[in-house]
Formats: sequence, C-alpha cells, structure tokens
Amino acid sequence: MPATLTLAALAISVALLVALPLGIIAAIRKDQWQDKTAMIVALIGMSIPSFVLGPILMIVLAVDHGWFPVSGMDAPLAWVLPAVSLGTALAAILTRMLRSSLLEVLHEDYIRTARAKGASEGRVLLMHALRNAFLPVLTLLGLQLGALLGGAVITETVFDWPGLGLLLVESIHRRDYPLVLGAILLITLFYVSLNTLLELAYTWLDPRIKQQVSASC
Repeated sequence: MPATLTLAALAISVALLVALPLGIIAAIRKDQWQDKTAMIVALIGMSIPSFVLGPILMIVLAVDHGWFPVSGMDAPLAWVLPAVSLGTALAAILTRMLRSSLLEVLHEDYIRTARAKGASEGRVLLMHALRNAFLPVLTLLGLQLGALLGGAVITETVFDWPGLGLLLVESIHRRDYPLVLGAILLITLFYVSLNTLLELAYTWLDPRIKQQVSASC
C-alpha cells in the first residue's frame, strides 16, 4: 500500500506541475501560439496510454542513456519514470479543463471589480480567478483517480514497482482469489477516501458551498 500511495502522489504532483502552468498560459494567451502549443502538448499526452509511454521512457532514458534505473523503487531516481508515465495523461486532461475553466472565470463580474480596484493582474489571476477556476479541476481530479489507479496496475507491472497493482497482477497469475479481492477492496477504499477528501476541500475553495451546507443544516 505505501508504494502505491507514493506512486499516486508522485503522479498527481507531476500532473499538477505540468497542468497548472500550461493551463494558465493557454488561458491568458488565448488563440496565440502559446495556447496552440499547450493544446497540442495536451492532445499528445492524452493520446499516448501509459502502457505505451512507459516502455518508451524505459528504452530511451533508462536502457539507451542510463539516466534512470530500469525498475524498482530503491533510489529516488527510480521514481521519475513511473511518475511521469502515470501522470502524463492526467496532466493533459487537467490542462484542458483548467484552460476552459479559467477562460470562463476571467469574464466574471468580480474579476472586473478586482481590476477596477487596482489589483495587479498577477493578484487577480492567482487570488481570484485561479481559486474559483480550480473547482472543476478538483472535481475532474477526483473522477480521474479511478483511471489513475487502473493505470497504476499497468505502470507498476512495467516498472516492477512493488505496489498493490503488481501484487494484484501476481495474485491473478497465481489464482490467489482472496488476495485479489483484498487488493481490489483496498484500491476501492483508497478511491472513495480521496474523493471524500476532495469533496471536503470544496468548502475551503468556495465559501458559498459552506454557506449552503450550513443553511441546509
């Protein structure tokens, strides 16, 4: 379980590190070359599944150049390829969602009010627009956790990552059905728990949700 949680956290970190700057740049440079380049990168990332990207990264960066270990998780460098392989598709999806959400938020009345009060563009973007635009991204992130865990099974098998995914595949090969059921149950609990935490995070990002919950109670 710790190995799978580590891989999932690394993949989400890679996805956010890529999606946040690309989505913001694409939104503020709409229809310019930066926007088109970011969308092309996102399209390529969505089009390459993890079971294809993983072996490509392994052959090019590990076997040919020897920059990273081929498998395992003993060294920090061994974490890079599995995290990139698993987080690339998620980064592409989040980039497109963040761009779309930011473009919608930037035309709201409170954004014009903040600019009229003399707030800098950076403050308007980070403190006002991005916080509200991140709600749909957070929702999509919760929905994509299932796909992330499904991809972790393949990624852990490709990179010999000692997590629940590899344990599940080995259990299927051995026809150890109780262990298969246990691994699936843990993955399901992990998915449900993270979605619950994301739901609770909505009240922090959007005070209106907290007010609605308080009013209904």
